[in-house]
Amino acid sequence: MIEFYPQIKWVHVAAVMSSGLLFLLRGALVQFGHQRVALAGPVRYLSWTIDTILLTAALMLLSILPGAFFANGWLITKISLLILYIGLATVALRSPSAARRRSAFVAAIVVFLYIISIARAHHPLGVFWQWLM
Repeated sequence: MIEFYPQIKWVHVAAVMSSGLLFLLRGALVQFGHQRVALAGPVRYLSWTIDTILLTAALMLLSILPGAFFANGWLITKISLLILYIGLATVALRSPSAARRRSAFVAAIVVFLYIISIARAHHPLGVFWQWLM
């Protein structure tokens, strides 16, 4: 399956970008008072479809990678932050409090960007790893 690594990684990266952009759009809609549109069925189903593709590609990449990739903890850090991101995104889209939605929206974007920096650096400190070297 290693021969398909570049294609699977491309699908994974495309799904990450699609998922992030869709969340950014949905979060902006909620922030501007269009929660009904952001939470409408077709938009939710599109989000679930993209996230399913993202998770499937991630699991395929995980099955291809050698065990050494687990040595420094960057994948564990990414997965842990992903759980935090999902929680923040849920609050950002569904909280009855406008202030809480706004704070969670900004925090979710920061966590999302940090997850990307970890993936690019292949290090648990992500972008901060470069500053320490």
